[in-house]
This record gives sequence, C-alpha cells and structure tokens, in this order.
Amino acid sequence: MARPDAGNVVPPDWKAMDDFAAGIDTNRIPATDRLAGQTWTIRRADEVVTELRFESGDRVRWSRTGASGTDWYEAVEVSPDVFFLDQTYADPPYASEVTAVHLPTGRTITIASVIAEHAIEGKPRVLQEFIPGTIGAATGEVPGPTRDLIGWRALYRYSPNHLYEHVYLSSERYCWQCLIGEQRGHGDVDLATTWKLADDFYVFTFREFLIPVAATWLYDLKAMRTTGKFFGLAHDGEVHNSPGGAYITSLGSVTYPDDGQPV
Repeated sequence: MARPDAGNVVPPDWKAMDDFAAGIDTNRIPATDRLAGQTWTIRRADEVVTELRFESGDRVRWSRTGASGTDWYEAVEVSPDVFFLDQTYADPPYASEVTAVHLPTGRTITIASVIAEHAIEGKPRVLQEFIPGTIGAATGEVPGPTRDLIGWRALYRYSPNHLYEHVYLSSERYCWQCLIGEQRGHGDVDLATTWKLADDFYVFTFREFLIPVAATWLYDLKAMRTTGKFFGLAHDGEVHNSPGGAYITSLGSVTYPDDGQPV
C-alpha cells in the first residue's frame, strides 16, 4: 500500500497521526450517555433533514433523504446543553460527521469530513464541509464563519505530554508548533476554518498538508476548554478517529491596522 501522505513532500522525521494521538485525550471532557433514548431531528441549511435515534450511549439509528443505518457515535456535553456529537460510519469508513449543538438557541453546525481517495500535491487529503442547521425552535444568529480569533495566540495542554501553541493568522490559516510531545520542534501553517456557534462557543477546524489528517474542535472560551477529534489515516493507511481535548491558556492578541487586515 502506498504511504498515506504520498503526493506531498514530508520530512523524514515527521510524525504520523498515530504517533502523536496516543494520550492526547487525557484532558478531554468525558463522554456522556445522556442522549440515550432521545430522538433529535436536525434540519440543515442545505435542506437535508436528519433524524437521530440514540439507542444507547454509543449507538445511534440515523436516517436522511432515503438513507439510514445504525452506527457508532460519541456525545460530549461541553457545557450544560451544549454538545459535541461525533459520528463515524461502517460504510463508508472514510467519512465522518461532527455536529456542534447549542440547545439553548436551537442552533447547530455540522462538519462533514471526507478522506480523498488519492493525495494531491499541495492540497490537504482530508476535505471538510460546514452546514448550519437547527434543532427545534431556533433563536439568535445563524452560525457562520467568523474572524473573531484572528490575531489570537494560545496554548493547548492536552496532557502532561502534549502541549501545543496556536497562532490564528487569518480567516483561512493558522500556525502551530509543538512545545511538549512527540512532535516537539515541529510546526506548520495549515488551512483552518472558524465558525461561531453562539456566544463563547466556536467551531475551529484545520486540515494538514503533510499528513492525511483533519481536526474538528468545539471551543468553550468561557471555560477555556476545547473538545474535539482527529480524523485521517495512520501509517498503515487505516482510518483513525482519535479523540482529543485540552485546557486553553491565552497568550494575548494582536490588532491589525485597518489598511492591513488579513484575508
């Protein structure tokens, strides 16, 4: 089998997803079984209606637009009535969905991640799509892209052995470096997308160039916690869905002049 990162020039000591992901969920908020027995109907802006019947703490019966199935899910209640809902599928295994759900306003954001069949030089292997939606009666602003994080710099402590720094450069890119962990000394600038779900709650995602992985996070900036997951290919080409979570420490922000704003 070809290397999963074929198509991009990868430094010889660069770490794969399965090298750095072990233990990166140490500081993650535990999953909840609160949804077991409930049924949710999510109406997305693309007119897709999804019904989710949570049969247990980790199995959900889903149906949408003539398709249905029963697959794995994990729900994390990041704050009262605010959920990070992660779903993977036995068929196809190269696709996953995260739905950030803010029950107080009835607003949702679905992030669909798909691993492309082949790597294309200079482009991330894992693609992502963002769709706002509603659950029940919705109030407040419709979730959408935001520039709120641009200029911010912060530390993310996932475990005693995982410490990363993020710098939010623009509406399209962010910079990271590893301070403690398997990737210590490594860093890069990758494609990133930030959406605002509600006050203090942001969805932040990134898609790496050098390895076939994308990450989806739900930030709670009141509690300064992040809950999320990495989705991509390991060394052997197998699909991995790895949870993560961190405590956030702000290092400050910069303000750009009006005539020198990032994209």
